[in-house]
Amino acid sequence: MASDYDFQAVLDKYHLDLQPLSIETLQVNVTKLCNQACHHCHVDASPRRTEQMDKATVEKCLEILEQNPAIQKLDLTGGAPELNPYFDYFVKEARKRGKYVMVRHNLTVTLDGNPQTGESKEYLPEFFAENQVEVISSLPYFQEYFTDKQRGKGVFQKSLESIGRLNRMGYGVEGSGLILNLVYNPVGAFLPAPQADLERQFKQELKAKYGLVFNRLYTLTNMPIHRFKTQLQQLHGYGDYMEKLVNAFNPAAAQGVMCRSLLSVGWDGRLYDCDFNQMLEMGIGGRGPWTVFNFNFQKLMARRILFASHCFGCTAGAGSSCGGATA
Repeated sequence: MASDYDFQAVLDKYHLDLQPLSIETLQVNVTKLCNQACHHCHVDASPRRTEQMDKATVEKCLEILEQNPAIQKLDLTGGAPELNPYFDYFVKEARKRGKYVMVRHNLTVTLDGNPQTGESKEYLPEFFAENQVEVISSLPYFQEYFTDKQRGKGVFQKSLESIGRLNRMGYGVEGSGLILNLVYNPVGAFLPAPQADLERQFKQELKAKYGLVFNRLYTLTNMPIHRFKTQLQQLHGYGDYMEKLVNAFNPAAAQGVMCRSLLSVGWDGRLYDCDFNQMLEMGIGGRGPWTVFNFNFQKLMARRILFASHCFGCTAGAGSSCGGATA
């Protein structure tokens, strides 16, 4: 059965050679600590995790950004990236270097704060606005039941409160220049509905019921790794889900996969082709571990991207990436 999930064989069937196109974005996972423990989380993040990127590794990432003008974007993720003790410093220094900064913000961390230290994060909306950070936040659905089912009881109401605070700072408001994008992923073993249709629904519902606004909605496919894979296996649904992804393979979506223009950095400085490979510890191929401390732009551009069965998640239907649909 495993042979049916051979991603490289499918690429060969369609005569696709997915080589790196650029390194436009440095996506950095600065911590696995999170104030939530979502059922679908491919990072296995939770309030109990202790992995944190240290100051020396943050400094090296900043050096890479400064020395490689082709890398225009810094994409900070976690866990809840704001819980890394050097998060604010990282953002400010990247902005000083003229880089565009995005933060994968779970919305509730603003209200919950740090689950291990109790440190408040109420200042985050103001901090994001002052540094013109693009905020990208998950909201599984515009209804409370489905959101709480995936992310935990009370998350929906906290998320609405947090979006309201961002809106009051100008986020999502037309003409403000402050970008708030939401992320949708299905609650269960389904492919996302068309991104444009869902965006219209989300905008109508959130505006009409709660007076909330945002810029774009990104649709993501649930990746069959870690917690979600375990759930599928417990329900004896892993094979069915993989069949669904394989049968929905889209060559056009495959050509737009994010690993062709992005490089992922782990909390310990190791380099990966994408965040999903990082969580599976599929380091960049070649001699020894590639890290930020032996970073070489030209050699990384010449690398072969590592693929595996989970890559069907990024290439099914309209595709799935950190920027939503790819086709």
